[in-house]
Amino acid sequence: MAESQYLSILDCFTHGKGDGSEVFSKFYEKDGAHWPFQIVRINDAANPDVVADAIYRLHATLKGDVRFVFDSLTGMQALWGGEEAILRFYSRACPRLYELDTIAYWIMEKGAHTERLRASINQIAQVAIELSISRGKSALTILKADRRKPDTLNVPLIYWNDGMDVAFEMETGKGGTIDIGGRVKQIRNRQGISQKNLAASVGVSPSTISQIESGTIYPSIPAICKIANVLNVDVAGFFKGQTAVADRLVFSGAGIPTSLSDLPRQDVSGYRLCPPDFDAAAEPYIIEIPAGRKLPSHFFIHKGEEMGYVLSGSLELKVGNRMYRADEGEVIYLVSELPSQWKNIGEKTAKLLWIKIKK
Repeated sequence: MAESQYLSILDCFTHGKGDGSEVFSKFYEKDGAHWPFQIVRINDAANPDVVADAIYRLHATLKGDVRFVFDSLTGMQALWGGEEAILRFYSRACPRLYELDTIAYWIMEKGAHTERLRASINQIAQVAIELSISRGKSALTILKADRRKPDTLNVPLIYWNDGMDVAFEMETGKGGTIDIGGRVKQIRNRQGISQKNLAASVGVSPSTISQIESGTIYPSIPAICKIANVLNVDVAGFFKGQTAVADRLVFSGAGIPTSLSDLPRQDVSGYRLCPPDFDAAAEPYIIEIPAGRKLPSHFFIHKGEEMGYVLSGSLELKVGNRMYRADEGEVIYLVSELPSQWKNIGEKTAKLLWIKIKK
């Protein structure tokens, strides 16, 4: 919009909250001659009458479709001395702009004003809309619409935007927005990575990862790229539905390293054979235990059946009070009870093809 010759800006900041600082005044000296739009600096922005007069004088020079965005009433509250000044200004300017056939948008921060001020402004306005974010989803609620009878009055409408394009959930027929946080949590759990470790690798706090996964906030683009890199998935994997993912039949790569119940890396290593964003009924892994190593617990904490095929080496495992031996070419099948101990009793690294079966 700033590249349009039809844009006009009334600057109440430089001599308002900017207090005439040289930093802001130099902004005009540097680039003013090159701007395609018109900018009007208001030197007495603390006076509501001066601001109103500047609006009307500018409007007198305009023709055709005129739209006015006041951003924001909240920002002028401290400058003008409180809510009473805001209400006086709005109650005079809003009807006058309406008479001048101007569509005016007045912006207020949701939690920054008293109920009395909000009610007074909503009474004067033709249309009042509330924008909110809950669990990472943006919602638009029509609070008032004079001379209109919307079916969705006082009903939150979920929407999302991509640049200048806005789409509503009710228009797309989709069951909801893409649950990025849910996908991050799902893939992280499959990798066996804690929120704390993921946060440290990405460079954010564990609380941020928790809020992303719960849908309280959306990750920034740099953050989601870092998360994808740490979890060894494409960024697109967070946005694809399960149908798109399930269409794949062939997967490349020798395996993705995965954490195994906090067991020391020198004692055991694991590699997931399917991408972490692939939702399958069975999850295959390659498990490697070096010669002479002993594990004090099982590889996974898993409620479901598991089975493995010994590709090489010899292993001993303890299930309950019994010890079992599995050599190359033999199959191990676990129904409910997990091994409390593994040991490589051979002279070379033991390698297992291990499969977790969803319950």
